[in-house]
Amino acid sequence: MEAKAVAKYVRMSARKVRQVVDMIRGKNVEEAINVLHFTPRRASVPVEKVLRSAVANAMNTEEGSKLDPENFYVKMAMVDEGPTMRRYRPGPMGRASIIRKRSSHITVVVSND
Repeated sequence: MEAKAVAKYVRMSARKVRQVVDMIRGKNVEEAINVLHFTPRRASVPVEKVLRSAVANAMNTEEGSKLDPENFYVKMAMVDEGPTMRRYRPGPMGRASIIRKRSSHITVVVSND
């Protein structure tokens, strides 16, 4: 049985979040939560939140209520780029430079198969 959770418009660069997601892909859920909890990166907080949400989604189904949450593993975890907000900052000689405030979409799928 599979369950999925998605966090959209997370105000972090997708490149930085991917570094954290790569650490948990394919691991047991309990081990993945442990790794995320003790990872010093800022991106580990929303990734852990999405992982816990995916497990909760699995447990809330009719079949999932009979399953043990310790048997789940991270089947798929991916990060896509979200929209980029563009802000302008004054530059030298009257120019304006662009500041890109990037966002990302985090998707986690857990399974017990």
